[in-house]
Amino acid sequence: METTETEPRLRLLETTRAYALERLGQSGEWEAAAHRHAEYYRNLFERAEGEAAARPADEWLVDYAGEIDNLRTALDWAFSPGGDGSIGVALTAAAVTLWMRLSLPDECRGRAERALAALGAGASADARHEMKLHAAVAEALMYSRGAADPETGMAYTRDLEIAESLDDAEYRLRALWGLWAHHTASGRLRVALELAQRFHALAAERPDPNDRLSGEGMVGVSQHYLGDQPSARRHLEHILVGYVTPDQTSHIIRFHADQRVVMSLFLARVLWLQGFPDQTTRAAHSTVEDAHAANHTISLCLALAHAACPLALLTGDLDAAEHYSTTLLDHSTKYALALWRACGRSFQGLLVIQRGDVLIGLRLLRAGFDETGEAGSTIFRLMAFLMAEALGRAGQNAEGLAAIGEAIAHAERTEERWAMAEMLRVKGELLLLQGAPGAAAVAEDHFRQALDWARRQGALSWELRAATSLGRLLRDRDRVDEARDLLAPIYERFTEGFSTADLQAGKKLLDELNSPHRQ
Repeated sequence: METTETEPRLRLLETTRAYALERLGQSGEWEAAAHRHAEYYRNLFERAEGEAAARPADEWLVDYAGEIDNLRTALDWAFSPGGDGSIGVALTAAAVTLWMRLSLPDECRGRAERALAALGAGASADARHEMKLHAAVAEALMYSRGAADPETGMAYTRDLEIAESLDDAEYRLRALWGLWAHHTASGRLRVALELAQRFHALAAERPDPNDRLSGEGMVGVSQHYLGDQPSARRHLEHILVGYVTPDQTSHIIRFHADQRVVMSLFLARVLWLQGFPDQTTRAAHSTVEDAHAANHTISLCLALAHAACPLALLTGDLDAAEHYSTTLLDHSTKYALALWRACGRSFQGLLVIQRGDVLIGLRLLRAGFDETGEAGSTIFRLMAFLMAEALGRAGQNAEGLAAIGEAIAHAERTEERWAMAEMLRVKGELLLLQGAPGAAAVAEDHFRQALDWARRQGALSWELRAATSLGRLLRDRDRVDEARDLLAPIYERFTEGFSTADLQAGKKLLDELNSPHRQ
């Protein structure tokens, strides 16, 4: 007997169960019993699906998570040669919420694709079931193979077509959200912004104010990637002031991640860019805590991969980076989330690099890249220019310049320019390491371009990095006063974060430039 919070649950001994199944098969009643069993669980999960948006997730899972083996058995029979495909289709569509709440996207996708194949082979056609199954495939692909995966986009496109034909506003919102995430991850940022605006317009007609706020947050995220940090911050802060997290976590069911977590993690990124590293650290920690409180693994992986891990590395908090990357690796491994597992390995490679072992760190970082290919989307594009700088430090300068050149070309092609200033700075540093004739002048030009991009975007942290690189170059060329006059006013605009790596580096250079004993 197993005991849950609501009632005891009885189980047969395996030997007794095996004997009973053998006798059932001998009686000739196996097929009829399997049919009744599948019908029962179809009805049960259709009821569960209807309850999911109205009940707290933990309470709902207590009632239904324990039925997953019965669900699997019923589906195995339904899609067997002697089964009933129409029951299997309906049961699969109804059970999507359970798989996603249990963070089992691969199983969800496999079952949904099997049900879609049954529809294509002649199982009772039902457009609403087909719509739900395409949505399930798309959402599962997003979190197992990445939002940028072409199959993710195709599934969401088909989902939107059916939702529009049925005039189903709820699934139109879900599909628009998924397509926005797909195009964002794929670097088609203007398309993504248009989809966010379509979502916002549709949500304005809906009774739930959270829908409209979610649309506003999507616009803010798009503006962040496009490089408009002040506008991004206004949108993200507005949603977080007005957004009320539902007790029943229906927002997780609909968009398969805690929307407050998603918008909070992007606000943390914007805060770092704007020069508030201490607020960034608190915001990233709070976002991870919120994801833990939601008890939702995919939301936690998002918070760790998009905010906590990279921001800890950018601020130079290596202990926090180790903790967050280990947490990401542990959770993604436990739930077989390949994309997030690759992210965890790559972040650990970056951590090893920052601790001084560049060659081993590069091997770990490349292993993460190889595991996902291009599906890693915006996360791996962030890592790409961090890797380029590490390649230069490892003496692989040509490879580093090729990598950063490719990253800059991608940003120019897609308008994903939020890190353009840093990419130009890194290219300048690599050119200096290369040491070709005229390298100093070319590097100086890149550093000045980086400063211009940072200032236009309101990205004070990138501005400090660019000014520090340029300040070192000017110092080495005996232009000390120019270096000091450049760096000092930028450093003085910071009001916090003086223990972080970039500010310490800036302060060290300023002290040297101000030293009366400098030769």
